[in-house]
Amino acid sequence: MEDFAYKKHVGLNEDVINIRTAVFMQEQGFQNEFDQTDKTCTHLVLYDGNKPIATCRYFSDGTNYHIGRVAVIKEYRGKNLGNKLMQLAETEIKKECGKSIELSAQVRVKDFYQKLGYCPVGDVYLDEYCEHITMRKEL
Repeated sequence: MEDFAYKKHVGLNEDVINIRTAVFMQEQGFQNEFDQTDKTCTHLVLYDGNKPIATCRYFSDGTNYHIGRVAVIKEYRGKNLGNKLMQLAETEIKKECGKSIELSAQVRVKDFYQKLGYCPVGDVYLDEYCEHITMRKEL
């Protein structure tokens, strides 16, 4: 696999906004994509050269870490970049002494997270119109 560079920063920037707008709003139809958490959480962005191609965010609630908004632009899917992004986030969380991670997975991609060691917790619920499930992993 190609080696893609990544950058880590707190708060939204143009690269994060562009990727998430394309994936979650334009492709998937979500309307409430950005929230207050975006201003204070850590964002990771993968780059192919100077082109931003994937992103996710993570933060701690004081007890658990949370990973969310995992997005890979369409033309880069199928290259294991979601997996790489999750591994990078987990590595960063371990550096911060995180012990567990929760995420809100779209049910249609639950298997992706299960392959990475996340287990479903609780019932399926709707986020906007889309079925989600909470998943958890101990580090």
